[in-house]
Amino acid sequence: MKLILSILLTGLSAVGAAQELPANHYKIYSTSAQKLVMPDDIINDMANADVLFFGEEHNDSTAHYLEFALFKKLAEKYPQKTALSMEMFQTDCQLVLDEYLGGLIREKNLVTDARTWPNYKDYKPMIELAKTNHLPVIAANAPTRYTNMVTRSGLDVLKQLDKQAKSYLAPLPIDTASGPYYDKFAKIMGGHASMPGMQIYQSQNLWDATMGWSIAKFLKQHAGFKILQLNGGFHSEEKLGAVAQLKRYAPKARTLNIATYADESFDNPNWSKFAGMADYIILTDPKLPKTF
Repeated sequence: MKLILSILLTGLSAVGAAQELPANHYKIYSTSAQKLVMPDDIINDMANADVLFFGEEHNDSTAHYLEFALFKKLAEKYPQKTALSMEMFQTDCQLVLDEYLGGLIREKNLVTDARTWPNYKDYKPMIELAKTNHLPVIAANAPTRYTNMVTRSGLDVLKQLDKQAKSYLAPLPIDTASGPYYDKFAKIMGGHASMPGMQIYQSQNLWDATMGWSIAKFLKQHAGFKILQLNGGFHSEEKLGAVAQLKRYAPKARTLNIATYADESFDNPNWSKFAGMADYIILTDPKLPKTF
């Protein structure tokens, strides 16, 4: 039975989640009301927002299904005014991504030249939906080679890059926000004493800032669009990270955020744990198979 369920979920991801996922696989909650809501409630809430941050656990098959469902609903409500923004593509791959969306190159070239993640199948349904409906997809993330530079040598090393390289990153200097985000980052690293230096935190800020800047740049050029941004949950929890960086580059941008967790309490959330994380939380059944 478990094998059959795994095959079913993998198939849903591959073909664009054509069937409804059983409701008992996930619960969506409004954190302000602390009550169950439906995907349409989130879409309706987007009437008063420009960007919806979806903070995922990268291997959660249910979350990927819901990302597709929300993107499809958003595109239906705002035809030709919806865009997808993704941590999973780096800014220097925008041309390759656009060539694929425009039907100029094959998928195998996209996978190779745009350096898609190993679990690209989880995001493929959304890319294909964007391609079919001629919707923009933003390659939002900083190139790994530059975040690696910062991890080794700190942010100042980016000053050595040429103009072309710098165009792939948020404008220098990068704001390395201290306070709650730094404390949160240090905690997952094992505490302040475990931090080898500021460089790894600076690379995290470069990552966040470039995603925020990529979205802000798109909004400036595409007034009235609704953007679904996909990223790992830490980047947008508590509206810190990429959300805070977006507000620096586009102070008037209105945001909503979703945080997704595979959690045993999905029928009865521990609100002391989840209340401050996002406007909406999605709790998924942790017993379901993962995509990797």
